[in-house]
Amino acid sequence: MPPRRYRELYRREGAEQARIAGYHLTIGPRRDGTSFGWTVQGDFAGRRTETEFEVLVWADLVQASMGRSIAATYWQLARTAWAYLASGALIRLMRLRRGPVLAALYPVAMLLAQGLAALALGALTFRVAALALPGWAAAVPALAVGWAVLAAFERHDNRLFAYYLMHDYAFSARHGGAYPAMLEARIAAFADRVARALQGDADEVLVVGHSSGACLAVSVLADLVRSGRAHADGRLALLTLGHVVPMVASLPRADRLRADLGYLATRPEVDWVDVTAPGDACCFALCDPVAVAGQHPAARRGPLVLSAAFSRTLSPERQQALKGRWFRLHFQYLCAFDRPGPYDYFAITAGPLSLSQRFAGRSHSPARITRSAVSAR
Repeated sequence: MPPRRYRELYRREGAEQARIAGYHLTIGPRRDGTSFGWTVQGDFAGRRTETEFEVLVWADLVQASMGRSIAATYWQLARTAWAYLASGALIRLMRLRRGPVLAALYPVAMLLAQGLAALALGALTFRVAALALPGWAAAVPALAVGWAVLAAFERHDNRLFAYYLMHDYAFSARHGGAYPAMLEARIAAFADRVARALQGDADEVLVVGHSSGACLAVSVLADLVRSGRAHADGRLALLTLGHVVPMVASLPRADRLRADLGYLATRPEVDWVDVTAPGDACCFALCDPVAVAGQHPAARRGPLVLSAAFSRTLSPERQQALKGRWFRLHFQYLCAFDRPGPYDYFAITAGPLSLSQRFAGRSHSPARITRSAVSAR
């Protein structure tokens, strides 16, 4: 999503969560004006806090690297499907969690259905036009109608999300799970930004990675720690939400991500909590992001794998309202819960407790999955 959507989401949902939970949040603009974000003044039962948010943007890289035309998107579909089928990753992912794999197949099925609809209407147009025109001439309106159908679907993708998701999946599959050079450069820039934040006087520097952003957050902090710019002083924390790590880590050239996962899991410089929910069909719910990537370091410290437990933290009425809205549920981690539990995004990001303090003494969810989705090599 564009950065401003995250701000407006935080503003709207934060106000609702504060009303439900009984604390107070005041949201304003960033003071430095050097990057996109916002500030939050919090009051949690008399404990006042000040938080600065910054969105680390990389969606522009996905947009710039992918052909935005209809034909280019269908080429991406074929190439992405081949990457997962030829490597055997699709079968391994299905054995791990079927829900997110079916969600990943949604843009494939939707684009194929759109293509079939275009072919059907084009064929019908050809048959009608052939009654009055020679064969080659009848093909012209048929092709025009077929292309118009595809173009209409593409224009309404803000409701269907087929092109949106196809570009996202294709970005990772294009390089077999490896990071392209432009993404490596952005990761390095993000690591520098987090390093500068650690040089300030903040009590905590919390990096949040949602969905495919969880993979990047892991690599950013792994690079930061390797460079010696983070210390085991309890100030650096990582919160990964609704991760799709196996979608990338299962690909044959994802060595960098797999190594980063195994490395970061051992480091005392980072307190890492991973939150997913079985009610989110677009994530690999309760799949330990390190173990499912085939990493089992001996001196492992994290992450702590927890469930957001949508079935308990959302009322039956709210669950009914969100039923079938897969993509909205995938963003629920960034939204208000009408029956909040230990996981409260706004209390975590703007409250007086650090991530490690908030979840001190907690154990992994008993439904945690540690089965690897990576082929033995």
